[in-house]
Amino acid sequence: MNWLIEPLQDIEQYNKTLEYIRQGNNTAKLNISGPSDSQKAHLSYAILSQLGRKGLFITYNEIQARQFYEDFLFFFGEQVLLYPAKEILYYDVEAKSNDLIFQRISVLHRLLEGDYRLVVTSVDAISHKIFTKSFFEQSILTFEPGQIVDLDGMIKKMVDMGYERGDVVEGKGQFSVRGGIIDIFSPDCEEPFRIELFDNEVDSIRKFDVISQRSTDKVEKARILPAREILLPESKRDLVAGKIGDDLDNYIKTLEINGNSKLVKTLRENIERDMERIKSDTHFPGIDRYIPYIMSEAGHLSDYLEKDTIIFFDEITKVKQRMDNVLTEHHEICKDLLEKGKIMPSNIGMFYSFEDLIIELEKKDNVNFNSIVQGVSGEENANLEALGQVVDINIPCRQIPPYRGVMDIFLGDLTRWKEKNYRVIILAGARARGEKMRDGLASSNVEAVYMEGENVKALPGKIVITQGSLNSSFEYPSIGLVIISDREIFRSPGKIRRTRKKSKGLKINLFTDLNPGDYVVHQTHGIGQYVGIEKLTVDNITKDYIKIKYQGGDYLYIPTSQLDSVQKYIGSEGKAPRLSKLGGSDWVKTKKKVKESLKELAEQLINLYAKRKSIKGFAFSKDTVWQKQFEELFPYEETEDQVRCVEEIKRDMESDKPMDRLLCGDVGYGKTEVALRAAFKAVMDGKQVAFLVPTTVLAQQHYNNFKERFKDFPITIEMISRFRSKAEQSKILKDLSKGNIDILVGTHRLIQKDIKFKDLGLLIIDEEQRFGVMHKEQLKNISPSIDVLTLTATPIPRTLHMSLIGVRDISILEEPPEERYPVQTYVMEYNEEIIRDAITRELNRGGQVYYLYNRVRSIDIKASQIQALVPEARIVVAHGQMDERKLETIMMDFFEYKYDVLICTTIIESGLDIPNVNTIIIEDADRMGLAQLYQLRGRVGRSNRQAYAYITYKPNKVLGEIAEKRLQAIKEFTEFGSGFKIAMRDLGIRGAGNLLGPEQHGHIESVGYEMYCRLLDEAIKDLKGEQPEKKDEEVTIDINVNAYIDDEYISTELQKIEMYKKIASIENEEDVLDIRDELLDRYGELTEPVENLIQIAYIKSLARDLGFTAVSEKGDSVILQLGKEKSLGIETLKKLADKYRRQILFNAGANPYLMYKTSEIKKEKLLENIKILLHDIKNFEGK
Repeated sequence: MNWLIEPLQDIEQYNKTLEYIRQGNNTAKLNISGPSDSQKAHLSYAILSQLGRKGLFITYNEIQARQFYEDFLFFFGEQVLLYPAKEILYYDVEAKSNDLIFQRISVLHRLLEGDYRLVVTSVDAISHKIFTKSFFEQSILTFEPGQIVDLDGMIKKMVDMGYERGDVVEGKGQFSVRGGIIDIFSPDCEEPFRIELFDNEVDSIRKFDVISQRSTDKVEKARILPAREILLPESKRDLVAGKIGDDLDNYIKTLEINGNSKLVKTLRENIERDMERIKSDTHFPGIDRYIPYIMSEAGHLSDYLEKDTIIFFDEITKVKQRMDNVLTEHHEICKDLLEKGKIMPSNIGMFYSFEDLIIELEKKDNVNFNSIVQGVSGEENANLEALGQVVDINIPCRQIPPYRGVMDIFLGDLTRWKEKNYRVIILAGARARGEKMRDGLASSNVEAVYMEGENVKALPGKIVITQGSLNSSFEYPSIGLVIISDREIFRSPGKIRRTRKKSKGLKINLFTDLNPGDYVVHQTHGIGQYVGIEKLTVDNITKDYIKIKYQGGDYLYIPTSQLDSVQKYIGSEGKAPRLSKLGGSDWVKTKKKVKESLKELAEQLINLYAKRKSIKGFAFSKDTVWQKQFEELFPYEETEDQVRCVEEIKRDMESDKPMDRLLCGDVGYGKTEVALRAAFKAVMDGKQVAFLVPTTVLAQQHYNNFKERFKDFPITIEMISRFRSKAEQSKILKDLSKGNIDILVGTHRLIQKDIKFKDLGLLIIDEEQRFGVMHKEQLKNISPSIDVLTLTATPIPRTLHMSLIGVRDISILEEPPEERYPVQTYVMEYNEEIIRDAITRELNRGGQVYYLYNRVRSIDIKASQIQALVPEARIVVAHGQMDERKLETIMMDFFEYKYDVLICTTIIESGLDIPNVNTIIIEDADRMGLAQLYQLRGRVGRSNRQAYAYITYKPNKVLGEIAEKRLQAIKEFTEFGSGFKIAMRDLGIRGAGNLLGPEQHGHIESVGYEMYCRLLDEAIKDLKGEQPEKKDEEVTIDINVNAYIDDEYISTELQKIEMYKKIASIENEEDVLDIRDELLDRYGELTEPVENLIQIAYIKSLARDLGFTAVSEKGDSVILQLGKEKSLGIETLKKLADKYRRQILFNAGANPYLMYKTSEIKKEKLLENIKILLHDIKNFEGK
């Protein structure tokens, strides 16, 4: 991008700057006055590009660092890195998220590799002590094909590197070993590695997908980085613990001399407990307190940089000030911890001081940017003196104030600059916006040209529009150069985002974990309790059986080949179901009762869905030119998922079947934009759109978004809610029925009878989990032929299940937008000190806090407690039992920053977007479902600030099994990160909730969710007059071969069950190949019993398709029993007789069967031969 650099060469002071740095021999110290904000980024880019050097840009806080990072992305693209600050944990918590640590480690590795042009960071981030460069290099593991691996040594090394060993790798920082297969998820990778050994040699390396656990791409090398920033190898643990012990003894002596013996007992308990933890588990979250001991030889970010790197400071006075504040805060917290006997004085040195940093940084060329154009102030000089001889340079610069949509001033400035022969560059975001701006300027008689790529030139007297975006606009008056960013012209920022490429979309894998003690439902025998897998050997033939306990202590053993007849029981949360009696009639009666009650419901459902299938919906036209233009005006680069989801929705809309699609995506992953495109498409064909949201405040927010996004097009948008007066509502209703309104945003008010659309074509439902079934069905009944698009961040089980059984289609957004910074999450016992610190820190940076307390009765008492804890905070209470208008007023006041802390119930999970709220504190988290907690956490982190979530539970509380399970799952998700799977896990833990309206709740409890769904399906089929699927008829296979998964092949019961389940669901040859592939990929070469198991499952499927009910080996024959009313054609029997001669006999009695003589077939070929026979029958029958 030479056009950004060439004009600067006309500035004498800029050329002097280059000259001083060239001559400085890595010791130049410059103070450049004049530039501000994005101009500093522009000058840094120009200096580095012209000198061919790399840079480190240090600013005075995290928000500034992120803004500069966004600016440098425009200049350097992927070659700019953001090195974020991490959190120091002074207190003990159960778990914390590691995303920032992973990002820091990834940046250090890129620095080692030299794969960067510039690192942007804050003084907070570089004040932390890190491992030395040599220690980091030694802590990296590399694998290549042909390499010899000492497996035990490698496992020990992985643990030392901070990895956690598990059965399955689901998130970064985990590894697993299964026989000769090693799975590792390195922090810098998007997908984990699968390393397969042949004996002790690396045979192959592949990447794999965490959801399906299947390999994706083969790679030639795997480089594994450390998973933590604080590493203490096992060999050094006793040494460190010893040092702490010595200091403890000395400190206790001092305390006793000073007469402070009260503190001694507490201190000894705390420090000795920590010493034990250090010896056994160096990754406990409070390890940060011992940084001075573990990192006695600490490294610094500058150690990782190349020798001739240029260091840029953004306002060095502010950098020093911030560093002083960081240390003051730190010393205040440490003082408090010292008084409480939690730490010793020797624990305090966790950070570098400003002086320490300067000593490191002055070894390289230093450039300080100072916005104020004047001589250097006394304070500035004092800070720079430390850097050696300082050269003062003034570059004439001016920041251009934002226009914020006031086009008259913007056009006036452009005309003035043009007359003065200035070079004007306008960065317009995306191409479509640039071309639209060029045309818009032409209609106002201002001539501009659009250029991109290598063609861009800054020409005197010309206005050039191009792609890109910066945070601010600026001018160099001495050379007549102006650079304007679209963010300053329009009210909404336009920005091109670079997205990561994902190798493969993830597919939903709805397998529910089955642990001993869980309740299960057997199709025929009812509800029992799963005991485990047992191997039984009869006549030297070994098979695995599922053992289930029933009422009265009876046990049922089910062959694993029949696992598809068993489902996990999912009913009401925390409520144990009644066990069925083996051989009793209760289960049959219960099923019958439920089925009866489902008939009526099924009728309604059938009518509605049949109506939707039989009715011809409106087939929307292909995209218009306007559609393309509208989509290109989206100021961000779409993620691949967004593009795919938009295509799926458009395909549905263009067909003549009414669309019923569910769009799932994490909070802030771009669901609204996908919905906006569908809405635009509908309006282009003259149809109206209804956008249904759960709350009035949310309706207002969406309405504002819609207005902003559609402002360049002749589309009328209205909102109906209690924010509208009676008169306004009447006018809206009238306009709606006349067709004068294209898009109507509203709450439940949209469903009321007086709302009449002239021609409704698309219904969009936001935050789907907040609406009852009746609401949604009511809407569909109004107009069964309309297309329906439903948006949700956490699918409730009902929706998820319906989607999966194909009543509706599902689209998933799983790729986060690049700007979305992870929420730093802590799971911990409730601790007032941490809560106070969290609220105070958020208030100090001008932010707001959600405090979630889900008990209306005592919420006001909680508010007074928090007020006493943080007296300076402006606190307000909000809950669902308030008068709705009062609640709305409070929410709007909070939105407008009239309060600092909102103490509220779960009402905030309804998707209100307040970018200024970046801390959420949740009390009694063990009472909430995972999906709900996940949804709540998504309420923060919606801007470019670091967000925090504190998930707390009462100290010393004895947790119930459900709550314990939940917290365990929260910890896993917090530490290793996962999105969509939360809803899956919650489906099992929380209970499936209510499938089809409140009156059905008891029925789900009595038969379990899966059986309930099956019965509903049967009721629907009965009404339609369809035959139940053949699959429901049980086929028994009894062949005398060993068929099981041995412990050496898959050692964990959970994974065994998963594979048994998959094998039991084999239906065709394709499934056989797929499962073989998966087993080979995940566990290595198949053993003979596993191969037999797969063959038997396939034989079972073939037999079922042909109408056989049993295939059993008797002596030296195999009997294939035909089901009732089943027979084989005469032609088939003839052909079988011809091919198999005397091997086949057919008995046509009351229970017809085929006898296949196998005396001449070798035992190991038996299954293969039975399969061939069944294939022949299938071919002869013409199936």
